[in-house]
Amino acid sequence: MVSSLLKSIDSAIPRPEYPRPDWQRADWLNLNGAWQFQFDTANEGRKGNWQDRTDFEETITVPFSWASPLSGIGRDEKGIGWYRRSLNWSPAEANSRLFLRFGAVDYACEIWINGVAAGSHRGGYGTFEFDITNVWNCGQDNVIVVRVEDFDGDDQARGKQGYGEIRGIWQPVWLEARPQAYVASAKFHTSMNGTVKVTAVIESALEDEAAHLHFHFGGTAVQHQLPLQLQAGRNEIETSFTVEEPQLWSPEHPHLYEGELLLTGEFGTDTISTYFGIREIGTAKLGERDYRWITLNGKPIYLNGTLDQSYHRTGYFTYPTDEEMHEDIYLMKRLGLNFVRIHIKPEEPRKLYWADRLGLLVMEDMPCFWGNPDETARAAYESEAAETIHRDYNHPSIIAWVMFNETWGLKTGSAATALTGGSQPSSFLPETQEWVRQQYRWAKQLDPTRIVEDHSPCNNDHVETDINTWHFYMNGYEQVRTHLNEVVSQTFAGSSYNYIGGNTQSDAPLMNSECGNVWGIDDGGAGDSDLAWHYRYMLNEFRRHDKLCGFVFTEFRDVTNEFNGYYRLDGTDKHFGYEAYVPDMTLRDLHTADFVVIDAPPCQTVNAGDTVSLKLLRSSYSDQYHGQTLYILWELWHDRLGTRITDGRGSFGVTWSDYGVSALPDLCLSMPMEDAAAVLALQLVDAKGNMITRNFTTFDVRSGEKDGQYSLDGGWLSIPVADYSDHSFNYEWKVLGGHKVNGGEAGKFVYEIVLPESDGEGVLSEIEIMFEASAKRMLARNREGAKIHQHGIEFMHGANANVEYNPNTYYMTDEEVQSSDVSVVINGITAGVFRLEDDPADSRGMLSWHYQATERKLEEGGSYGYLCKAAVPSRLLAKLNETRRFTLELQSGDGGLALYGRNAGRYPIDLLVRYR
Repeated sequence: MVSSLLKSIDSAIPRPEYPRPDWQRADWLNLNGAWQFQFDTANEGRKGNWQDRTDFEETITVPFSWASPLSGIGRDEKGIGWYRRSLNWSPAEANSRLFLRFGAVDYACEIWINGVAAGSHRGGYGTFEFDITNVWNCGQDNVIVVRVEDFDGDDQARGKQGYGEIRGIWQPVWLEARPQAYVASAKFHTSMNGTVKVTAVIESALEDEAAHLHFHFGGTAVQHQLPLQLQAGRNEIETSFTVEEPQLWSPEHPHLYEGELLLTGEFGTDTISTYFGIREIGTAKLGERDYRWITLNGKPIYLNGTLDQSYHRTGYFTYPTDEEMHEDIYLMKRLGLNFVRIHIKPEEPRKLYWADRLGLLVMEDMPCFWGNPDETARAAYESEAAETIHRDYNHPSIIAWVMFNETWGLKTGSAATALTGGSQPSSFLPETQEWVRQQYRWAKQLDPTRIVEDHSPCNNDHVETDINTWHFYMNGYEQVRTHLNEVVSQTFAGSSYNYIGGNTQSDAPLMNSECGNVWGIDDGGAGDSDLAWHYRYMLNEFRRHDKLCGFVFTEFRDVTNEFNGYYRLDGTDKHFGYEAYVPDMTLRDLHTADFVVIDAPPCQTVNAGDTVSLKLLRSSYSDQYHGQTLYILWELWHDRLGTRITDGRGSFGVTWSDYGVSALPDLCLSMPMEDAAAVLALQLVDAKGNMITRNFTTFDVRSGEKDGQYSLDGGWLSIPVADYSDHSFNYEWKVLGGHKVNGGEAGKFVYEIVLPESDGEGVLSEIEIMFEASAKRMLARNREGAKIHQHGIEFMHGANANVEYNPNTYYMTDEEVQSSDVSVVINGITAGVFRLEDDPADSRGMLSWHYQATERKLEEGGSYGYLCKAAVPSRLLAKLNETRRFTLELQSGDGGLALYGRNAGRYPIDLLVRYR
């Protein structure tokens, strides 16, 4: 087992684990921790022989970028840095070869051992090593000096480092001992029938040496050996073996064949602890379809995915601990996701190990450069792409390589043209398109076991690819629905849609590779706002289309300028609020392989008592339930001012068979006879009642009555929340067409209430005040006015969005609550005090979403409050019985007050006064 070879680790140093659990040797020394460090701002180190210098002025913590807080330097300076480390270490075996290994260094580095040049490397993401056997003094102190320069050159493959620069050493460093002949690499090519083909490279310092290559995996599942006659230098070896009754790797069953690869001979034994997973990724046509789906182990798979920027506040692109890498994969799996796109960077090997072990499919991007695609940039890119594919070849989790993203680095001109799209003339030149085609074909030849994408496009400019993907960022149901209909209708073999330069589509699978509403908003993007409402209807729209086989949602965690993650940057949860519609519903219910689509808007305005027919669809990308009868349970319900009312319920069985999307029986619903925010809650269960998936849709039911129609005893009077006679807030404003009013900081809203004249049937026995309210979190834009940040290329490099000034920001229900108290005061007498726990916004703010004035701007979208009810004290009723008039004050403390009217929040009421 790989885990059994983990050494006792020193918890005093960062990242103490062996950096490559996919290729691990036992005799090694972790060099993470404190190194001497010196900036070389004048570039005088080489001339001054700093490799011999002993007085570097600072201390840096490796393996963290010198720009990051965890490095102890924390200065984002382009330029040159020197590292120095002194140590005494000897391999366990006296005749061993010794290697100095680097996980990754950005960008160009030179290494000296005891003042002697040991090698150099260029490229910010690849792993590399140097044989230092001849310059290392066993049993004595040795000095390692590393010079690194990082000037953010236009030809550097940088990716999206702007969130936090990976300057200098940014992945682990270690020493490793090997015998005189050792296995440099081995690539496992697996097939579903259990055949495993291996291509290995053995390096030997010996001439004409007899050896044996042994494979011991999965206990006794694999026992294979190959006799060899090694020559000095590089020896390329091919062999194969068969695993009987193979257990296939998948996200549901991530079985790994763990064990050892051994090279034995008179030189000793080279033992590598490693693993492989047996799985096949491909594409196939099913049934009568003329288009392909993505398949895993010969079966269709729907890819529920997310975009992962892999950014951390303190380590930037270096994970502070191995536990956090494990946690990231777990947090994705917890949501029901089976897929992640690692964005514009190769991922750290230990995180890929956790994807292998926990079962998460990975699409890995190559890092882009930001200048022109000239010969220098192309050569640098090609070198790093080769390093990435060779390093990560054996990870069963990786199913796809993405060679480029959104033509970044592919457009000729200034760096700003990297974002040019739409109607602007394309500078993605024909010769560059051909280079992209070459890179796609080169990657296919290097790794025929995986899907390869030429580039992940937002400008409809594929060249040649195994999957036909595209990006979109839109807000609003109609926009999303129309866009998806258009994409699907224009996707077919021979279509030029989504392609450039006269190239046309093949029958490649159609998949979305970036989506969300963070940039589908005017005036600087969505800022920090609710995404839950949008997410549910977007996934319903995806699952409507048989031709679509997956998506990549932007993104896994918030980053510095995008607040559209499933989680916040620190990994804490966001509240999506789906459980308020269907008991126990979570994001997982939107990511099931078997799903029931409600083919309807997220909310419809209907009349009280209407009969509404809803179209349902079955979407299946698993054969788990094929041939079985499953049951759809439904309930139409609404909240009658604090009481849950069921307006109808039922169930019916459906035969679940075949992959893809097909129609289910329509569902006819009778709407409530009163004003209501009605919910259709739907569940799909098996014959034993086990839950498979949940879904919902909503209705704003309107009676048409001036004061609304509510099932209340007595009479009622409805006062628009904006019809106050006075207020005393320092800040006051109205939104959502006047259906929501806000008071910032302490103050009160004052209403003059006049009840209808008595019909002479008796005295007033009760008056109750009902309203929906929340605290009011003041943002910088509420005090100073909004500031629109015109984002350019710097936003793709992680520029801070300063979202408190963003005109669309309204914090999604947050861990940091903003509470307030509201007092109901009638003619100077307090009738009730309510604690408003927060100023929330998520999918529960149904009416605040339904009545957004425009789809491309957010006006406190998804905001909602708490239902408050206060009875008028009995000692006031006698006076009110005579005058039928009173002054109502809604007073708040420093937490502010927001009042929600008929077309805002979650309850379809204005300020409601019930009397009898």
